[in-house]
Amino acid sequence: MRTLTDAWAWLTDAAHWAGADGIGNRLLQHLVLTVVCLVVSCLVALPVALVLGHLGRGGALAVNISNVGRAVPTFAVLVLLLLTPVGRWGEGPTVVALVLFAVPPLLTNAYVGMREVDRSIVRAARGMGMTGRQTLMRVELPLALPMVLTGVRIAAVQLVATATIAALAGGGGLGRIITAGFNLASTPMVVAGAILVAAFALVVEGVFEAAERLAPVWTRGSR
Repeated sequence: MRTLTDAWAWLTDAAHWAGADGIGNRLLQHLVLTVVCLVVSCLVALPVALVLGHLGRGGALAVNISNVGRAVPTFAVLVLLLLTPVGRWGEGPTVVALVLFAVPPLLTNAYVGMREVDRSIVRAARGMGMTGRQTLMRVELPLALPMVLTGVRIAAVQLVATATIAALAGGGGLGRIITAGFNLASTPMVVAGAILVAAFALVVEGVFEAAERLAPVWTRGSR
């Protein structure tokens, strides 16, 4: 209990919120890193998943390959990347490691969502003369959107929690508070950093939940 009290005192100290090493700046860095990695992950995973789901071929192999990333620790990937030329690109190793971590849930959920679309609806769309592209964009994607958004939400929350590893590569973010706490042997600082990461992840989860509730009914699926 004393540790939590000290951590709260550390968090509520205005001096810890200002400056380049302050909570405010570290939180902004964490947010930017998360958004960048999420956008890149979506650009990599979603087109592949949607096309394979539309074609109904090769998707299982792609999903299984992407799931290999779940078995490999992100920290291990980051360390290996630091030993390669990618390690010279500043935040490059962290971004690559986090993107590889976020791709599996995006790819899996999008592909499953596409394959769960009622085939009779797809056949009806084709019978009306729609091209493959029109069927994908106007029929399959809207119906698969709830599963796609679920994958995005899962990936976003996981990225918030895992982006703390950026500090291990000299990057910014809330992980710097935790590593600084270890370096200073300050348990309250370490706990405060962990609380900030957990709270940020909960906020992101809440934002996605609120967005789903406010979204049109057809984007919510059967939930």
